[in-house]
Amino acid sequence: MLAAIAFLVVGLVLLVYSADFLVKGAANLAAALGISPLVVGLTVVAFGTSAPELAVSVMSAFKGQADLAVGNVIGSNIFNVLVILGISAMIIPLTVHAQLVRFDVPVMIFLSLLLFPLSMDGVLSRRDGVILVALLLGYLFILIRGSRREKDAGVLGEFGEEYGKPDADPKWLKNIAFVVFGVAGLVVGSDRLVYGAVFIAKHFGVSELIIGLTIISAGTSLPEVATSVVAALKGQRDIAVGNVVGSNIFNIVTVLGVSSLVAPEGVAVAKAALDFDMLFMIAIAVAALPVFFHGYRIGRASGFFFLAFYVAYIIYLILDAKSHSAFSTYREVMLLYVAPAAALALSVLLVSAFRQRKNPA
Repeated sequence: MLAAIAFLVVGLVLLVYSADFLVKGAANLAAALGISPLVVGLTVVAFGTSAPELAVSVMSAFKGQADLAVGNVIGSNIFNVLVILGISAMIIPLTVHAQLVRFDVPVMIFLSLLLFPLSMDGVLSRRDGVILVALLLGYLFILIRGSRREKDAGVLGEFGEEYGKPDADPKWLKNIAFVVFGVAGLVVGSDRLVYGAVFIAKHFGVSELIIGLTIISAGTSLPEVATSVVAALKGQRDIAVGNVVGSNIFNIVTVLGVSSLVAPEGVAVAKAALDFDMLFMIAIAVAALPVFFHGYRIGRASGFFFLAFYVAYIIYLILDAKSHSAFSTYREVMLLYVAPAAALALSVLLVSAFRQRKNPA
């Protein structure tokens, strides 16, 4: 058991530091190539911070631990919105770039919704993987094509402070080395992490899906936590929000897409994931739109409620895993009272936002 825990910790540390090297190298190279700041946040930084999820899910799928692969993505997407944006918004209210509301958040919602019918037969096949990867390429094409029109001085200033001026010396060899070492560390770290997680799950009789939804998803999301929280502390609010939205998009199309392609028989999707966890992920993605659209900001109150919903979700998972006598009552309260109340509040936010746009002060 001690060895498994050690592998879990070592794997997480390798993933976090390797992702950091990858992000630094890739972001600097992207800057040298003239890619716009917001697109870097939505693509290069998001992809780099999603690299742990990619490494863990691909390794899990290849080894036949499909529940870890699926649980990792679903859990990470939930964690990204509720915890990372929740913490970041409580540090400082976050500004939401208009492009996120107009394009990237709807894309996140569409992909979250699409994942459900693709998974309804109980497996993400190689054909499904091809569809997801094709959507990834289309998304990247649209972003890169639109990046040339980026003129927002505030976003440009954020990027310059975070990554340096685009015309600075790119230090090609140093940054390429960062990328290479980052990828190598991700491979080794994901292998050790999966080994430790599977051993612990079997030892305690907990399903691999629960491990993936909680420990693994939170651990592989640490790069997103670091990137968004540090960006919020520095006042770089577009990077903080864009990183989360971009990571969620990449988790679905890249992580599950590639995992479905490399797995010999596709990636099996557990009925438990379809019955609740995937639906909860979809609900969170949909809920993000009115929150973001309302004043194009995420206030501290929204951040608090994001965190509260994550705590409620974790309690649900714990009660379910333990088959606790209070589970049925808790589920009923969440479905009959909390969910409708949240939906009503979000509807009010959306209507208020539309009225503000229609009748600006």
